[in-house]
Amino acid sequence: MPAEIMIMKLRKKTALITAFLFLCSANIFAGNDETYDKLKLMIEIMELIDIEYIYTTDPKDLATGAIEGVVAKLDPFSQYIGKEVYKEQEDENKGVYTGVGVVVAFRDNSTIVTSPIPGTCAYKAGILPKDRIIKINDKSVIDVDEDKLLTLLRGKAGEKIKITILRSNVSGEIEFNLIKEKIKIETVIATLLDGGIAYIRITSFNAQSVGDIKKTLVNYKKRGMRALILDLRNNSGGVLDSALNTINMFIKDKMLVFTIKGRDGEIKEECFTAGDGEFSDIPLVILVNECSASVSEMISGAMQDFRRALIIGNNTFGKGSVQKVIPLSGGAGLRLTVARYYLPSGRGIDCSNCENAKGGITPDIEVNVTAEEKARLYEQWKEIIFTEDKNRKLTTARKDKVEDNVFNQALKIIKEGKVAEMIKSSTALNNVQIVERSRTDKNKK
Repeated sequence: MPAEIMIMKLRKKTALITAFLFLCSANIFAGNDETYDKLKLMIEIMELIDIEYIYTTDPKDLATGAIEGVVAKLDPFSQYIGKEVYKEQEDENKGVYTGVGVVVAFRDNSTIVTSPIPGTCAYKAGILPKDRIIKINDKSVIDVDEDKLLTLLRGKAGEKIKITILRSNVSGEIEFNLIKEKIKIETVIATLLDGGIAYIRITSFNAQSVGDIKKTLVNYKKRGMRALILDLRNNSGGVLDSALNTINMFIKDKMLVFTIKGRDGEIKEECFTAGDGEFSDIPLVILVNECSASVSEMISGAMQDFRRALIIGNNTFGKGSVQKVIPLSGGAGLRLTVARYYLPSGRGIDCSNCENAKGGITPDIEVNVTAEEKARLYEQWKEIIFTEDKNRKLTTARKDKVEDNVFNQALKIIKEGKVAEMIKSSTALNNVQIVERSRTDKNKK
């Protein structure tokens, strides 16, 4: 073997051994012989790959793969975030990023579309909630980690991408040829219907959402708003502060609304409403479905616990875990599950650890909607959002129009003045004891 190659390999080996010794010196591994042996085995494998593997490898890529593998063993929502994706996700939380325009969730080694972002190329092309992404640019993404997949879905404006999906009510694969674009995420879509019934659809919760909701409600109140339908269907969640500030608008007392518990049930934080409640007297109906996740579940669940809103639709996704994004050296980040949310009643919503057997939020009124109806309903939203009618009337002239029975049920109950009555008679919380603790009670403890 040439001397230069031997020196190169020796340097790589030395770097790996140094990294190994550093890890083993950390307190977390002190006294743990089994962990030490596993780390030693990992280094041995990396050295063998470096020397014997048929293809040339980069030790940095192997190290990154090892890091991703460690995090992937934790839970579906913890994630090592590469430098580029970390920057893009920061932009996304601010309401702008570059990509195709889909929000995805990772479950059972699959990538599920929870919500195409209205107005984006993915939305216009016809990608729907619950579509399962199986290929990108003709390469399988089954079992591909979240960081890599998000890197593929995002990127520079103008880049072409082919996405292949499976859809539950369609046989065979469906392909979409898209062009990545700069996306401004407008999360609030609203209209004031006849009779002073406001309709607000929220697609996700970013830093701008609460301000847009508040502005819309203030405007509609001046115009005679007497009831509100809040549509959180296909809302994948977002920023925790947005959830708390949205609830503040509808609760007039200073009450405990979320408890955040960490390892072994330790209470890490308690979140209270501010007691503003500018719209606390308005009849409220919230629409949800199986793609309503995280923050949207927290809002609907808290409102249900307080008997403040009537929840209509289908059982929600069931994501009640808390992820903390921790900046790492070199510009990367670590999204780590550090706790779980609990509602005012003390119930959890996370599928993996909650009292509700189904996980998520069970609506007060469940309305069955077939997969085909859901797909066609989502397609009809194109006509609502992109109509030239500035009022965005909830009508369509399509011959194959599907009735939105969830929305129609909400509208009917509001028009009959039965929102409070239906909340009172709901059996969804039969076995739940609400613990209404105020901020004052907390200070007394």
